[in-house]
Amino acid sequence: MRLLQELTEASGVPGYEGEVRQIVHRELKKIQSELITDGLGSIFGERKGTEAGPRILLAGHLDEVGFMVTEITKGGYLRFSPLGGWWSQVLLSQRIHIVTEERTFTGVIGSKAPHILTAEERNKVYPMREMFIDVGAHSDEEVKKWGIRVGDPIVPVCPFEILPDQDTILAKALDNRVGCYMALEVLRQLQTEPHPNTVIAGATVQEEVGLRGATTAPYRTKPDIAFALDVGVAEDGPGSEGNQKAKLGKGPLITFLDATMIPNIQLRNFVIHVAEELDIPYQVDTMLGGGTDAGKFHIYHGGIPALVIGVAARYIHSHTSMISKKDLELSIQLLVEVIKRIDGEEMNKMIKYV
Repeated sequence: MRLLQELTEASGVPGYEGEVRQIVHRELKKIQSELITDGLGSIFGERKGTEAGPRILLAGHLDEVGFMVTEITKGGYLRFSPLGGWWSQVLLSQRIHIVTEERTFTGVIGSKAPHILTAEERNKVYPMREMFIDVGAHSDEEVKKWGIRVGDPIVPVCPFEILPDQDTILAKALDNRVGCYMALEVLRQLQTEPHPNTVIAGATVQEEVGLRGATTAPYRTKPDIAFALDVGVAEDGPGSEGNQKAKLGKGPLITFLDATMIPNIQLRNFVIHVAEELDIPYQVDTMLGGGTDAGKFHIYHGGIPALVIGVAARYIHSHTSMISKKDLELSIQLLVEVIKRIDGEEMNKMIKYV
């Protein structure tokens, strides 16, 4: 888990993914894959298999939700704007890092003490536009002297930890350093497994602000089939008992429907068949509240088969999230086995509509 820890603790909000990209680059070099990049900063490693079969893209995304400094007040406080989707209620009193060119500063999103709140204030969600970050400065001149500037990225703070059940992982940015980890680990395992295709594994940029890296990356990787590796929303907290929603520890999550894509049915069924053949438990995700990079992958060029495979995660798009280590391992196993079985004949079945 050291690699996943390193990935989650690295800073990489949309547009500022460099620290995470360097880790992925280092790992791709270890796997001795051919490097592919694009003009936005997405990065992949290509590995040829035993046959000239289809080109299969495995893509996490490098970025995490965060913020950007948009104003420095006369008193030395920072105003900020979101990079990605946030719910204002999860922000107050949280620690953050402001990453400048020279160093990283710690700050806190300020909040009033309950003693001075009015009855009306106690019952409302504080809007983000009224929030500020306190870095311990006393003036705007002091902030600027330190080197903090408008445009600097702001990153949530949460250390990586495996909880006492030895399965639950708590960290920031599991959305979507999980996908980066899965792509790297699948490619690593395929070094010793024959596969009748070419695998291109890595991660895109700027997924959280509009699937932007997923728009450009296919033009460099040229996939015939694409898998977006991402997390889904776990709905297994108190009050959710008995529902059919995603849960931690119940296996890989296969997306049947989201706001950006209905997957290729033949590819979806093929993956399910492999999971059932190998007794790998899996879960189904249907949610219209968001989308993934597959929303752009599947409409690349003339259209290609695409699917989202990942794990359920609690508390995403906040400072802290949770996944199951077992789910992660089973997702990697499923992807390896699926790729070992996809040749030209199987791909043709997926794209034959008449």
